[in-house]
Amino acid sequence: MTRSTSAQRLTDLARLRRVRDRIDRDYAQPLDVEALARGVNMSSGHLSREFRRAYGESPYAYLMTRRIERAKALLRRGDLSVTEVCFAVGCSSLGTFSTRFTELVGVPPSTYRSQAARAMAGLPPCVAKQVTRPIRNREAPAANLT
Repeated sequence: MTRSTSAQRLTDLARLRRVRDRIDRDYAQPLDVEALARGVNMSSGHLSREFRRAYGESPYAYLMTRRIERAKALLRRGDLSVTEVCFAVGCSSLGTFSTRFTELVGVPPSTYRSQAARAMAGLPPCVAKQVTRPIRNREAPAANLT
């Protein structure tokens, strides 16, 4: 690898970290790959390829994982409906939210909500968050929480 190629790779990695940090911070805002790419002066195609190369998944998949993580926490609280949680985490389509939630978690949001309340009773929130972290790349087992 030449010095200029190596320098470009380091620059790209710094940009990718900024994109990942923005997704972590602004997950509930309307975000798309084009907007994320503009924010770091990259093309959307280049951002998608390099993000996948660095983190093993697309920017959209990473965003949805962040949203599902937050949705799980809100559903465990039990004071919001599935629809309210969907919109609170930045999803604009209940169908897409439910489908992605089921893919990552293994059960639909409504089932998770009812089961999580029982399964997580008495656990400190920091432990519950770690135990219930979504598994990426559709690896969720089809097991229930009880």
